[in-house]
Amino acid sequence: MNDLYARPEPSRSEIDAMPGKLLIEFGTPWCGHCLAAQPLLASALAGFPDLRHIRIEDGPGRALGRSFRVKLWPTLVLMAHGQEVTRLIRPASTQDIRAAIGRVIGPG
Repeated sequence: MNDLYARPEPSRSEIDAMPGKLLIEFGTPWCGHCLAAQPLLASALAGFPDLRHIRIEDGPGRALGRSFRVKLWPTLVLMAHGQEVTRLIRPASTQDIRAAIGRVIGPG
C-alpha cells in the first residue's frame, strides 16, 4: 500500500499508458472518509502485493480527478492496461475493495 500522495501527479495520458493492473485512489489527507478508508485499503491490498497503487490528492481544478469525473472521496479506480475496469466510491468494507480488485486481477 502506498501511504504517500503522488508528487507530481501523473497526467491522464501517463495513467492511460501504464501497463498492467493499477489502483488509483483519489482523496485528500484531511478528508474524514479518506482517513476512515485507509485501514480497509491496507487490509485489502495486503492480499494483492503486485497491484500498483497510486494515491492522488484531488480537489477543485485538479486535472486528473476531473478527467475521471471524481466527485466524492475516496474514489478508487481500478484499471487494467490503461482501461478503467471498475470503481468504488467511499468503500465501506475490506470485502468490497477485495471484490473490486478481484474483478481486475482475479482472486487474491
